[in-house]
Order: sequence, then structure tokens, then C-alpha cells
Amino acid sequence: MTAPRLLASLGYSSLTGPRPRNEDFCGAVTPEGPELDAKGILAVVADGVGGHANGREASEYTVRGLLSDYYATPDTWAVNKSLDTVLASLNRWLISHAARTREAAGMATTLSAVVLRGRRYYLAHVGDSRIYRLRAGKLEQLSTDHVWEHPELKNVLSRAVGLDAHLSVDYADGELEAGDVFALMSDGVWGQLGDRKIGDILRAEQDPQDAAARLAMGAEGGGSQDNCTALVLRVEALPADKLRDNIARLQHLPLPPRLKIGQTLDGLTVDALLHESIATLLYRVSDEQGQPRVLKTLRPEHDDPEAAAALAHEEWLARRVNDSWFPQVIPYPPRNHLYYLMSWHEGATLKARLDSGHRFGTGEAVNLGERILKGVASLHRLSIVHRDIKPDNLHLDAEGRLRILDLGVAASDATQQGQKFEEINNPGTPSYMAPELYGGKSVAASEQTDLYAVGVTLYQLLTRKYPYGEIEPFQHPKFGDPVPPTRYRPDIPDWLEAVLLKAVAREPKARFETAEEFLLALERGARRPLVVARKSPLLERDPQLGLKLLAITSLVLNVLLVYLLLAR
Repeated sequence: MTAPRLLASLGYSSLTGPRPRNEDFCGAVTPEGPELDAKGILAVVADGVGGHANGREASEYTVRGLLSDYYATPDTWAVNKSLDTVLASLNRWLISHAARTREAAGMATTLSAVVLRGRRYYLAHVGDSRIYRLRAGKLEQLSTDHVWEHPELKNVLSRAVGLDAHLSVDYADGELEAGDVFALMSDGVWGQLGDRKIGDILRAEQDPQDAAARLAMGAEGGGSQDNCTALVLRVEALPADKLRDNIARLQHLPLPPRLKIGQTLDGLTVDALLHESIATLLYRVSDEQGQPRVLKTLRPEHDDPEAAAALAHEEWLARRVNDSWFPQVIPYPPRNHLYYLMSWHEGATLKARLDSGHRFGTGEAVNLGERILKGVASLHRLSIVHRDIKPDNLHLDAEGRLRILDLGVAASDATQQGQKFEEINNPGTPSYMAPELYGGKSVAASEQTDLYAVGVTLYQLLTRKYPYGEIEPFQHPKFGDPVPPTRYRPDIPDWLEAVLLKAVAREPKARFETAEEFLLALERGARRPLVVARKSPLLERDPQLGLKLLAITSLVLNVLLVYLLLAR
């Protein structure tokens, strides 16, 4: 039995009306299979402004660009991030194009877009086209008109794509219900019909194409002086309440028993047990062609739906990190148990090299840092936060290629918008976790906390120490200033010490903001060294010091006053 999927029907109509040309444009994409699950259905209506043919050019270019480029963004991005990134690029193009010729000056367009993905809808809106939703017979306007609030200027847009260098778009999202009807329309339709007639038509017409045609023709026939465009989406069925279909599919698979060397599972032969954590097991196995692979599964005693969903989600995330800086997921159709396969690479982790007594030189550490940051940057571009960067999760193969391991606790925009998973591994290692993650402030891990962990890793490779000392689990550390690495390795150059101290600074604002900024500091090296304070001001290191000094001063003054009174 196939899992239920999102199903929606669609109809549209666009009429020129009394205008010499139609400057509206609308479109939709209704993908199937994995693309439907990952990106959803996208529908867009735009109303071009600017006169001549430029209004039509603006609306058509923007709609076509959004429909194509949205589906080219990474699956791991949040829907709003994908829409915002594409719209910002389209806005820049319109402004640049309008500046080239006098005829194109002022070209811009309104835009109203709806994405239906999974069991949620997402809206993007700018201008005075509108988005309505009919739910259980009740009509609701979901967008806000961006026009100047003045009786004589009610048709003048305050916001539009191509109007300003900084594009401000309204975003919203919510839960879908089967039977929801979304209607997108230009102002030529809603301005003529009004909400009451719009609601009557959407309630009366079950077929979206009939509804869209009645809206457009009703506005044109009613005397609209503008182009009349309407696009109607009806939600026919919703998918199962899971983040991804493959999660639902894999959750019911049985866990394999604890495997011994020489045993086989689904045609895979166990060669070695590589790692065992509280919840997971990693084996090196050989497939039927003799190719070595890594098999990751759960311990047999950790058999529960949440842990199974988390492992399935980890595989889903790893499949989307298609980059040479990471092991690759290996498709394996004979799989009849809950696990997934990754590529195997001979070599050792940086932790293993430290344990074997290897002494990392400064040049070697800098080179490794640059490669780690390039891998981390590729994750961050996908809006994925690793959350457990450390030498144990950094691997050098026999040819010296570095790979970042273990996405078991990684988080992405797509995860945060969907199902929450039980942690099947510890969400970070204490000594590599940024200070703001402690203290019960409910601060989420971010790109910056990954960069902090990279800084601690490089510090440890060079010194075998931690900048704030080793932190044990369940410990609640207090952070002062990091110990300068030259205390342990006097041969570390000043410029590199400055980079490390900036990377592991106590306050987030004092650290690198992006992996690219961190990487640039390493690449520039001594040619353009950073200037970093070796010690924080005393009051910054101890925020309570001011109160302590005030209390002591007050006590001394009170004692002095008592003494003077008694002396009389």
C-alpha cells in the first residue's frame, strides 16, 4: 500500500480587459515523487507595473524565475529561505535591468505566492495582488496590501519586486486542511468583485478552473478597468503526518540483532565493529561484490519509534550532503532491516592521530583548519548545523583527504519546521560546546557554535589542551578568558594565536560570523594578521565585580560614619 501524498487541483484565468496589453502573469508547478515531498507545489500571481511592455516583462520574468529557481534550491533549506533567496536575486536583476535604458525605468511587479508542502502552507507576498483562503465556508484574506495609505494615492504601491534595492517580503505559514481553497488574484479582480462575491464564487464552484474563470470573467464583465487574473488551488488530500515518506517507510523495519564478525545481514558480511555509542552501532561490512562499506544502526535494546525516526532522518540529511568533504550514503535496495550504508575510507580520525602521539605542526594545523572550514561552509550553505565538530569526527584517509563524519545530531531548517526527533547521540561534546549553550538559556546551536568547535579543535591539535580546560558532562562551567595557546606551544606564531583566540572567544559577537571569514583569516596568515585583545576588561570578565565593589565601598563608608559619630 502506497503512502498518501499531497494532492491538489488547480485552475487559472488571465484576461486583458480594457487595457491594451495584459501585464499580469501567473504560473504554477505541481511536481511528483520526491520533488513534491521536498519542495511542494508552488503557485504564483504577479501584476506588472511600469508602462509599455516593461510591466509584462517584470511580472513574467519574476514568475518564471521563481518557478524555476525555487526548485533548484537545496532541500535542506527552509521554504521561506528558498523563496527569499530567489526573490532577492530577481529583485536585483529587475533593478539592474531598469537602470540600463530609459524605457525600462520604473519596471516592477507585485507578487503573491503559495507553497503547499506536506501538511503546511507557506505564503510570500509583496504589493497589492492578494491571497485568500476559503476554509469550512469562511473566506479569509491572508495577505496585506502594500499601498500608500492616502485617499488619493490608494493605487500607488509602497512595496514591489524591482521597486527598491532592499526587497521586503511578507512571509507566513500554517497548517493545511483537506478542502482548503487558496485563491491568488490581481487587484483587477478583487478590486472589482469585493470579498463577498469572491467568497460566493469559491463556495459555489468545486472545480478550481471553473472558479478561476468565474472570478476573472466576473471582474471583467463587472467593469474592471485593469487586467483580471485569478489562480485557484484546492487541497484534495494530505500526506501522512511525517517529515518524509522514507521515514515512515523505514520506521517499521526491524532492527538487526547485535552482529558478530563473519555474520551476514541482507547480503552484507560483517568485517569489524567500528564504534559503539549509547544508542548506535557502526560496523565495517563488505557487500556482495566485496566492496567495504560502513553500516550504521541502533543497538537492539534501543528499539523505539522515535529513535528509528531519528536514524531515518539522519540518512535523509546525509543523502543531501553530496560533497567530497563527507562520506556518501550508498543506496542498497536489498535492505530489510533498519540501518543505512556509507562509503568506507581507509585512514584514521584526527583524535586517533593525537592518541598515537602525532605532533601537529602549525603549518599542518592551518592546512587542516582550512579544509575543515571548507567542509563546514558547504554544510552551512545547505542550512545544516553539524553540532558536534571535534577531532573524533574529522577523518583523514590514506591519501590525506579530509572528511567530516557523523551527522547524527545535525540540524537543518527543514528539520526545525517539521518533526522533532529524539537525540540518538549526545547533541554535542561538552569541551567543544560554545559558552552560550550552557546556563539554561535555551540557546540553539548555530553556524557560529560550529565555528567555535572548529576553533577548539585546532587549539587542541596544536596544544593537546582546551582553551577553557576540559569540561565534563553535566558540569556547569564558568568561562573567563581562554588560555593563550602559546602558553603550551611557544612556537605558535602571533597571527595564528590571534585567529584561535578570536575563534574561541567567550562572547559570540567577538568570534567569526561565517566559515568564510574564519577561512580568510587563516589564508591571509601573517600577511594581514588579526588584532585581538588577549584579555577582556575586568568588569567584562566578572560582571558582578561592579556590584561587589559598590557593596564594599558602601560598607567602608558606613563603618567610617559610625566611627565619626562615636568619635564625637
